[in-house]
Amino acid sequence: MTETSHLFSSSSAILDDPASGLTVVHPSDTFREKANIQSFSIFEEAAQDRVAFWESQAKCLDWFRIWDKVLEWDPPQAKWFLGGELNASHNCLERHMKTPVRNKVALIWEGEKGEEKRVTYEDLFREVCKFSNVLKGLGIKKGDKVAIYLPMIPEAVVAMLSCARIGAVHTVVFAGFSAESLKDRILDAEAKLLITADGGFRKGKIVPTKAIADQALEQAPCVEKVVVVKRTDQPVNMAPQRDLWYGDLMQDAEPECPSVAMDAEDELFILYTSGTTGKPKGIVHTTGGYLVGATMSMRWVFDIKPSDIYWCTADIGWITGHSYVVYGPLSNGMTQVIYEGVPDFPERDRFWKLIEKYGVTILYTAPTAIRTFMKWGDQWPNGRDLSSLRLLGTVGEPINPEAWLWYHRCIGQGKCPVVDTWWQTETGSIMIAPVPGVTPLKPGSATRPLPGIDIAVLDEKGEEQSSGFLVVTSPWPSMLRGIHKDPARFKETYWKKWNGQYYFTGDSAKRDEEGYFWLTGRMDDVINVSGHRLGVNEIESALIDHQDVAEAAVIAVSHPIKGQAINAFVNLKEKVVFNPDFEAELKQHVVQKIGAIARPERIIFIGDLPKTRSGKIMRRLLRDIAEGRVAGDVTTLSDPSVIEAIKGKYIEE
Repeated sequence: MTETSHLFSSSSAILDDPASGLTVVHPSDTFREKANIQSFSIFEEAAQDRVAFWESQAKCLDWFRIWDKVLEWDPPQAKWFLGGELNASHNCLERHMKTPVRNKVALIWEGEKGEEKRVTYEDLFREVCKFSNVLKGLGIKKGDKVAIYLPMIPEAVVAMLSCARIGAVHTVVFAGFSAESLKDRILDAEAKLLITADGGFRKGKIVPTKAIADQALEQAPCVEKVVVVKRTDQPVNMAPQRDLWYGDLMQDAEPECPSVAMDAEDELFILYTSGTTGKPKGIVHTTGGYLVGATMSMRWVFDIKPSDIYWCTADIGWITGHSYVVYGPLSNGMTQVIYEGVPDFPERDRFWKLIEKYGVTILYTAPTAIRTFMKWGDQWPNGRDLSSLRLLGTVGEPINPEAWLWYHRCIGQGKCPVVDTWWQTETGSIMIAPVPGVTPLKPGSATRPLPGIDIAVLDEKGEEQSSGFLVVTSPWPSMLRGIHKDPARFKETYWKKWNGQYYFTGDSAKRDEEGYFWLTGRMDDVINVSGHRLGVNEIESALIDHQDVAEAAVIAVSHPIKGQAINAFVNLKEKVVFNPDFEAELKQHVVQKIGAIARPERIIFIGDLPKTRSGKIMRRLLRDIAEGRVAGDVTTLSDPSVIEAIKGKYIEE
C-alpha cells in the first residue's frame, strides 16, 4: 500500500490501491491530528517485550496491592499479575470520586417509551454501595454466584458493579432468553440469588420477565432469594420469603460500602456462550487481567476523549455489554447512552434520533444492524442530524465491504473512521482492530492485532499460511481462565490442536501481504462442496455485494453428489421489485465474486431472517428448516413468527 499525502482535511480519503485492487480508507488530517495515538510506537514497545508492556498498561488501574509476578504461563493455564489485589467496581467508580469525573454523567438512559434518566458517577457510586449492602444483607458473600436477568435499565449496571464490589461472581443472562435457557445457566452456575424485573418493554409490549424467571425457578432450587426491579408496574407473583422488591430493599440501605480486595485471579464473572454440542459453555473471567484488557482496548480502539458521548448498542447479556457498556467505559470515566428498546420503534429512525438528541460521538453496533439500516433506506438517517459522530465501530461478525462503505458514507458522512473489531466472549476484550489515528482501513478487514496481541493463521500442521485457522499464539491478560466446572471441555475446545501451545479461536481467516486479517467465518460454519471448503461469511458477503440484496444467510444441505450444497436465504432491499430472474442473476454474481464452486444450489427469497434481539442471525434454525426438523428454541428471536414464514416459503419453492 502506498501512503498518500493527498488526504482531505475533514473527510477520510478513500483510495483504490492498485497493488491489491482494494479500497483503502485513510484517516483524515483532522482526525489524525487530534488522535490520542498518532504513531506506531506503542506497537513497537509491545513487540520488544510483551510482558513488560502489559505490566506498564496494568498501572492504569488502581491496585490495593501491586503484583509480585506479571505472568505465569503453563499452557493452557495463564495467571496474570500474581499477588496483585484490586476491585473492578472500585476502578469503575470511587477512583473517580477525587476527580472532576465525580460530577460527570455516567449513564444517559432512555426507555423505549421515551423516559430519560441521567446518572452521574456520584449517583451511580451511591446506588452501587447501597445495593452492595442489600446483597450482603441477603447473605451474599465473596465467591457466591448471582444471576442477573434484567432488561437494559440502569439497575442492570448497578447489579453487576455491586456484585463485583463485594466479590460475588455475576452471571448475566440475556433477558430475551427462555425460561429453559435461564434455568440451565442458573443451575450450572449454582446461583444463590437472582436479580430480575417485573417486566420490560419491547415494541410497545410488555415482556413478562418475572413470569419467565418464575418458570425457570421451578427447577432451580439453588436460588434462595429473588430481587425484583419494578419497571412496568404490571402485577406479578411474589413468592413469600423468597421474592423481594428492589425499591423496598434500597430504601433503608446504607449508602457506604467498602470494596473487597480481590486477588487479580479471583473470578469476576461467568458468561455463557453457545457451543457446538448445544450445551452452553460457562466462560470464566478473572478480575485483574480482564479489567486491564477491557480498559486499555477501550482507549486504543475508540480514541476516547473526556467530551465523548459513547453508545454501544449491545445488551449487557453479551460479552460486548460487559466489556464495552460496563467495565471498559466506566473504568475510563466515560459518558454513555443506554437504550432499552429496538431501532425501529416507534419509527425506523429511533437510533438516529437518539444520536441527534444526545450528541453521540462514538457508535458501536453490529453488521447485521447496519445491513438492516441499509435495507430500510438512506432516508431514515438522512432525516436526522448525525454531525456529532466522529468514530464508528462494528462488532459481532465480519462486516462485508458494501455495508462498511455504506456505514462510513451514510452514517459517518465520510469523515468517521470505522473500527471493525474482532474478539470473542473467550478473549474478554478486542484482539484485532484498527487504532484509528494511524491504521489505514480496508473495508471488510478487522485490520491488525492490537498492541501486545500475537495472532497467526495456521494450517493443520501449525505452519503459517495466508489462509486457515485463526489462532492466538501467546497469552493475553483478558483471556478466559476456563469453562465453569468443565476443565476437560476447556482443553478439548480451545487447546487440543498444536500440542496445547496456541489458543484455537474456532474462526477461519485470511491474512494479506500487509498483515491485515480478513475473517471468513467459523470453522464450524464451513461448507464442504466437492472437497472444497467454503466459509459461509464469504458467500454471504458476495451475495450482499449485489446492489439489490439487503441481507443473506447461507447454510449447507446434504447433496448426493457434492456431499454438501449451498442454500442461501436472501432478503432484498425495500422498494426493489422482485422478478423471476433474480435467482439466476444472484447465482452468477456469486460465481463472479468467488468462483463456480461457490454457486448456491438454491436461493430462497424471504421477508426477514431469523435474528436474535442483538442482531445475530440464527443459521441453526435455517438448517432445521432445510432438514425438516422441528425448529429449536426460538424465544431469543426478535420476531419468532419469521420461522413459520420461512418454512412456508422453503416448502413452497
